Amino acid sequence: MKNYIMKSLGLLTTAVILLFAAQGCYSQNTSSQKKPAMDSSNNKKNPVYSNTDTNKVVLTDDEWKKMLSPEVYNVARQKGTERPYTSAYEAFKEVGTYYCAVCGNALFRSDTKFESGCGWPSFYQPISKGSIIYAQDNTYGMSRTEVMCGRCKSHLGHVFDDGPPPTGLRYCINGVVLDFKKAQEIEKNYNEQEKKQ
Repeated sequence: MKNYIMKSLGLLTTAVILLFAAQGCYSQNTSSQKKPAMDSSNNKKNPVYSNTDTNKVVLTDDEWKKMLSPEVYNVARQKGTERPYTSAYEAFKEVGTYYCAVCGNALFRSDTKFESGCGWPSFYQPISKGSIIYAQDNTYGMSRTEVMCGRCKSHLGHVFDDGPPPTGLRYCINGVVLDFKKAQEIEKNYNEQEKKQ
């Protein structure tokens, strides 16, 4: 009887894991990453990081590896995935803009973020058509659409068609590749740039 219960629990656990994966929450392989700090101070050693430059960024893998933290490099350049519910942005509710942590490209506005329950920050619409690029991803026996930064082609996550109106899309994004700036900070920076011109 004890063996029967243990086998049943094992099968149930496997079924739950397969069900979770089939829902499309997992982007790629998982890694044991810590929660990212919500600050862009690591961008000081990244000369391509800019919230205003729209020029495409093309660097070698070695150049990226020198500039990025191991956690960001794993997700952005090796298409890794942070563990679910570990992102500081998953339940984050501040008003502002989410940027690519790799190059500073604007990706999503906070008013398009929603609670999806999948364990990663989710959005229903990118900030512009060019902010995100798409690629077919058939890894791990699944057919998904990968989303990458439109400026530096860093892996962000995947998009699924189970999101809320008005788009019906769910951009499931790794929080480690996101930076956030509050709306007041963005307005202040804009006003300072206007004064300089």
